[in-house]
Amino acid sequence: MTAPLRPGDPPRLGRYELVGRLGEGGMGNVFLARDPQGRQVAIKVVRPDLSHDDEFRGRFRSEVNRARQVPPFCTAEVLDAEPDHDPPFLVVEYVDGPSLAEVVRRQGPLSPAGLHSMAVGIATALTAIHGAGVIHRDLKPGNVLFALGGVKVIDFGIARAFEATSQHTRTDQVVGTVSYMAPERFDAESSHTVGPAADIFAWGAVVGYAATGRTPFAADSPPATAMRILTQPPDLTGLTGPLRGLVERALAKEPGDRPTARELLDELLTAAGQPAGAAAPAQALPTLRAASDQPAQPAGTADGPPAGAADGAVAAGAVAAGGGNGAPARGRRRWLIGLGVATAVLAVLVPGALFGRQLLAEPDSGAPAVPTGSASGSPATGTAAPTGAPSSGAATSGAAPSGAADTTRAILTGQRRALLHIAEIDRDLSMPFDGVTHVSDGTGPDALFALVPIGVDYMIKSLNPEVDHRPCLGVKVLPEESAALVAAECYPTAATLFEISPVDGTDDKGRPTYQIYNDTYGFVQWSRSRSKIYVEFLGDAPIDTTFSLVDRGPL
Repeated sequence: MTAPLRPGDPPRLGRYELVGRLGEGGMGNVFLARDPQGRQVAIKVVRPDLSHDDEFRGRFRSEVNRARQVPPFCTAEVLDAEPDHDPPFLVVEYVDGPSLAEVVRRQGPLSPAGLHSMAVGIATALTAIHGAGVIHRDLKPGNVLFALGGVKVIDFGIARAFEATSQHTRTDQVVGTVSYMAPERFDAESSHTVGPAADIFAWGAVVGYAATGRTPFAADSPPATAMRILTQPPDLTGLTGPLRGLVERALAKEPGDRPTARELLDELLTAAGQPAGAAAPAQALPTLRAASDQPAQPAGTADGPPAGAADGAVAAGAVAAGGGNGAPARGRRRWLIGLGVATAVLAVLVPGALFGRQLLAEPDSGAPAVPTGSASGSPATGTAAPTGAPSSGAATSGAAPSGAADTTRAILTGQRRALLHIAEIDRDLSMPFDGVTHVSDGTGPDALFALVPIGVDYMIKSLNPEVDHRPCLGVKVLPEESAALVAAECYPTAATLFEISPVDGTDDKGRPTYQIYNDTYGFVQWSRSRSKIYVEFLGDAPIDTTFSLVDRGPL
């Protein structure tokens, strides 16, 4: 329901005309607006106290970029954002339909068929959201809308920016609604390690509410509700059939005991064909993986972090792009997707998931593409250039060689080895036997890396055979110093996931350059004065270290 604007509300935000209020919450106000073409949109305006916080603006910008990768068929599409506006705001598709909270309040619990359809719709949305590396953090009945054509999940994509901005995050400011918050969200020490499994818990609580008209841990006050979530089993009286078992698993206390969004979707589609009253499957449908894939270590399990993980990776501990009990939610192409009807659903999801990767792989218009093979001008490693590689003369002339864009895309999709060439100093990142990053001339195996796509992020895997287990780069926080890059186990955590985004400019050989950014710790930088690689937030300072990707042949 739309309310009139209040005195003091702005009549416009950027190019949008505000026409009413849709709601308000801990993150800010939501307005109904019109774009220049007259189309209705919803605008979420960030709280004014965050307007001048450089750290928040950087995180807000990062989260918006992630949210734009989510396929919009089951969510409110992200249309625009102004992180530098005062105050910052986010523009999303306006969904004209009642929320689940309104429907249950007016009509009571959903019918069994309507309940299952809604459960599938939300699980589909979470599969897409998690596949883009986003965590919703505030899934609740008010954020599930019944729109023409099906269920739409709204209000995702910027909650992590609020919680991760430490100086503005207190116990009473954690984003979310207590009745739908997972147990790990009440632990102040792990507030930055909340993963997609928290959204699965919220899914279970939302389905329980839709089935019974009450939340599974209902109590007289928020503190009492939180205590029930932490210590008591859910009250699912009235929920029967295959959904009950799935909801019980989703509401497990330990994140690692919950299914992923993909597993939920598979089981829901399978359960749809079971007779009423049949039990839910005891195990999730298997997701086949190539033998080379290793499952991610669950966050928060009793066994603790993987042996040998970097201190920073242990401290961060978040499975940022996957469910709490398995491999990441979205798509390395090595995955052999799904079984039965679920394959048809993922045929819709995967193109959207890979779309952002393709954008990242294309060089900017007019910029020379990344050369392949030894044409980079760096010393050769003894690896033969791939078939069709241009001559060094073609590369150094600045002309875009044939197939260079495809080679760049192959590097970004984890199919080829590469040097991470530091543009500003004409040197290459290396991981020698001591497990700490250095720079080198790119001639040895310590300078070879492979990118491992995880959602919209990457793990950066060393191919140096002299380092045990061929680890990935991870961030380690050093006392009273900037964070360092060190060898870490190849599990997706807040310390091992990096964005690799194109930036303006080229390196010493005319190749397009990229920034490497960790959402929790900041940009990967080179210090001339200290002669070392470090990781740090820059605020409004310009990026002073960029990287190019130099092809070194197939894996």
